[in-house]
Amino acid sequence: MKRSETVADTAITLLAERGMRGLTHRAVDEAAGLPPGSTSNLARTRAALLELTLSRLTELEMRALAPAYESEAFELPELPGRMAEALHIQLQDRRRTLARYELALEATRRPELREIYDAAGRRFRDPAVGILAALGSKDPVRHARQLVAFGEGLMFDAIAGAGSTPTLNELTDAMRDLLAGMFR
Repeated sequence: MKRSETVADTAITLLAERGMRGLTHRAVDEAAGLPPGSTSNLARTRAALLELTLSRLTELEMRALAPAYESEAFELPELPGRMAEALHIQLQDRRRTLARYELALEATRRPELREIYDAAGRRFRDPAVGILAALGSKDPVRHARQLVAFGEGLMFDAIAGAGSTPTLNELTDAMRDLLAGMFR
């Protein structure tokens, strides 16, 4: 594993465990077992460390969600199951999802991070627009925004809210209900 991946993976874990305040160059060095100053040599500023972490997080999430976003064509009846699978994958790695929430909140205060965060988000939203358009949505942009918002709400409730973690079957049913309204 490359040092940049080690640093970013450790930063993801620290964000999930300690929040934004617990993410420092020194904390990453200590948690990763790296010599002091290693993280600073790789990412000189806090902004650079956050950017490195967000880039790695996006890469990990894209890899994890690849099965749900496969480019091969599929039929509308398969969509609820694929979207539920994507949510289920995200819910299995609380660390990654909590780190993303921390970075999302930080992006509201740092315009330079907002740009990167928004670009990363488009890598997930744009395929949803394409999939919904191919399946016959009358308004694929709006429906993709609603689909993503619905999924994010389910995840937030399960991980940071008062809800419990839904099963794959419960997620499939929820997606089926949502999509039925979009495609009526």
